[in-house]
Amino acid sequence: MEKTKNHPLPEKIDLLTTDIHSIEADFQEHLSHYKKTSFWTVFCSTFITIFLAEIGDKTQLVTLFMSAESQSPWIVFLGAAMALVATSLLGVLIGYWLAKKLSPQTLDLGVAILLLLITGWLIQDVIS
Repeated sequence: MEKTKNHPLPEKIDLLTTDIHSIEADFQEHLSHYKKTSFWTVFCSTFITIFLAEIGDKTQLVTLFMSAESQSPWIVFLGAAMALVATSLLGVLIGYWLAKKLSPQTLDLGVAILLLLITGWLIQDVIS
């Protein structure tokens, strides 16, 4: 027993335990901060991206013309808003399902190929 009292190992274990508790507390604080900002970061980036992408988009122009033609702007707004919510929900559900099945790299590659195909199709449509 006397031997272990003079041994430096217990002091090192105490220091190590203190460091681990300190690191764990820092990690929990960082994690709670990340969770707090994560919602707003994801929400704001999604809102800004979709909002900017939809300004002047075909959907907005179609909505504009339908509103002008029908003279019922609130009904057109309600129908367009519900359609955008439905298509967004479909995109979110499919994206969530795909994220469980495929790696992020595979998803990035798949989206890149899909966008290239759509671009080629649109260019071909413009040319012909």
